[in-house]
Amino acid sequence: MIEKLGVEESKIPDLCDLLYKNYGTTMSGLRAIGYDFDYDEYHSFVHGRLPYENLKPDPVLRSLLLSLPIRKVIFTNADRVHAVKALTKLGLEDCFEGILCFETLNPTHKNTASDDEDDIEFLGSTEPSRRCSNPEIFDIIAHFLKPDAGSANLPKTPIICKPSESAIERALKIANIDPHRTLFFEDSVRNIQSGKRVGLDTVLVGKSQRVKGSDYALESIHNLREAIPELWEGDKVTYTGVAVEAASVTAYSLA
Repeated sequence: MIEKLGVEESKIPDLCDLLYKNYGTTMSGLRAIGYDFDYDEYHSFVHGRLPYENLKPDPVLRSLLLSLPIRKVIFTNADRVHAVKALTKLGLEDCFEGILCFETLNPTHKNTASDDEDDIEFLGSTEPSRRCSNPEIFDIIAHFLKPDAGSANLPKTPIICKPSESAIERALKIANIDPHRTLFFEDSVRNIQSGKRVGLDTVLVGKSQRVKGSDYALESIHNLREAIPELWEGDKVTYTGVAVEAASVTAYSLA
C-alpha cells in the first residue's frame, strides 16, 4: 500500500480496519474510496506472504468430505490461485465440485456488468484484471472522525464479495444452488448472518457456541459427522449441497 498506492504508513492500520469493517475486505474498500490497482497483482502480493508450508495433507477431512453424499463447493472472497493452492496443500483439491471465488463474482474480461450472470464461468475468468480509476481519494479516516459519521454515505465499491447478501445470492445462482437446501460453512460471524438472511442454513466453524444467525457451531470441521449425522443418513437428508468458505478448512493452519 505504501509503494503501490502511496498510502502513508502511519495511516495503514486504521485504514485497513475501517475498510475491512465497512466493505468486507480491504481490497473492496480500497476500490470504493478511489484507489486503482491490478487485481491479480494485489492478490499475488497478499497471498504470496502466507505460510503455505504450514498446510499439510488432511486425510481425515478428505475422507469426511468424500463420504458426504451431496454437492460440495468452495465459496471464497479469495482469488482462484489461492483457493486451489490451499486445497492442494491439504490434499482436498478433488473433494469439491467447483470454486466460487473472486473471479467468479468479479469477471475481469468485461468492461460492463453482464445482464445474465449465469454465463460466468464457474471457476472465474482468467483474463487480465480490469483497471478503473477515480481521480479523488475519499478520506474514510477523516470521515469517521466526524461526530455524526456513519456508513450510509460511504462510496460504493465496484467489487462484489461477502458479506454482501447480493454477492451470496449471485454466487448461489451461478452454481445453481438452492439456498433453502444448502448448508453454508463459514468462520466469519457476519458472513454467517448474511447467509442466514438469504435463506441458507449455517454452520459457524471455529467456535463451540452458536451466535445469532448460526444454526450449528463446530469448533473443528472434523466434528461434522458427530454434529450433523443426518447428512450421511440417506432417508433423512434434506440438504442437496454445502457451500464452504476456504478459510473454514485452512484457517487453523495458516494462522
